[in-house]
Amino acid sequence: MATSIRLEAPLEKRLDELARRTGRTKAYYLRELVQRGLDDMEDYYLAAATVERVRKGEEETYPAADVRRELGLDD
Repeated sequence: MATSIRLEAPLEKRLDELARRTGRTKAYYLRELVQRGLDDMEDYYLAAATVERVRKGEEETYPAADVRRELGLDD
């Protein structure tokens, strides 16, 4: 899927320079940035949503001691 973004001049200049110095394309680095950024955003926002459900009492929680005992980790 083709997607376009507008970068501020200083960012585009940095991206151009990185691509030039490494011999890779700007598209390569943009894909890398989106992938890594999306991974981080998913981690953050999905965790925040879980915390909100716990706060509202909609998500069940378990004491760590119970989990360790159930998994046999205390032995």
